[in-house]
Amino acid sequence: MSVAVGVDDLTAWLRRFAEVVHERRDELTALDAAIGDADHGSNMDRGMAAVVAVLDDAPPTDAAGLLKKTGATLVSKVGGASGPLYGTLFLRMAGAAGDGDLDDAAVARALRAGLEGVLARGKAEAGDKTMVDALGPACDALDAGVGAGKPLADALAAAAEAAAQGRDATVPLVARKGRASYLGERSAGHMDPGATSVTMLVEAAAATMGRS
Repeated sequence: MSVAVGVDDLTAWLRRFAEVVHERRDELTALDAAIGDADHGSNMDRGMAAVVAVLDDAPPTDAAGLLKKTGATLVSKVGGASGPLYGTLFLRMAGAAGDGDLDDAAVARALRAGLEGVLARGKAEAGDKTMVDALGPACDALDAGVGAGKPLADALAAAAEAAAQGRDATVPLVARKGRASYLGERSAGHMDPGATSVTMLVEAAAATMGRS
């Protein structure tokens, strides 16, 4: 049976993600220090804190509006590559959300639209050692689970597992995009911070959505 995902569910997801990012900010920063600008943790923490502040102050009343506001907030508050990429992810999700609550298939379509936006914005492909390496497998697993008629909670759990596997698979890769690509072969042996934060995002979705 499909479960309707509405504003309350999406809000719980975003709040959970913000909590995890805050708790693991130093971990994200350390990962980024190895191959980037050492600011992924602080940037994402600042951005998600701003999103939570918006939700507290003037929460949107529909799913698409909530996703759009989240994307716009991240674009305006997060520096580096994370702001435009995560902002695009949520803005594209908003565009695919349509009116009203989301059923299981709509959740999968929205996340897939977010991935397509990230691909277009970042010009990255699978294997480039970016957030795409976690987000792509997550979308594939979510599509497969929903398509097979699994409960949304189970499909999201599978998506979170796939994201984690994609994240872990970035360790031996040589970066081909972003600041990490400047290191060449020296970027191998390090987990990608963007793939790590995306895994947190999908794990937060699995922990909060499709359980009512």
